[in-house]
Amino acid sequence: MSTRSAEWEAGKAAKQSGAPYTADPYRAGSQESADWLAGYTDDEQEQNVDRPVPGEG
Repeated sequence: MSTRSAEWEAGKAAKQSGAPYTADPYRAGSQESADWLAGYTDDEQEQNVDRPVPGEG
């Protein structure tokens, strides 16, 4: 089981409260920002942009 950071939990809570992703309070490029955004996007489907979706394009 992985341990989620306080930043991850804060990102998850921010999304649940309706905050935009731009509400990330951490410095861009920092580990804290990456963790916050990971929590924020946790419920979103992963996107694979290096291969076309079968049946599309």
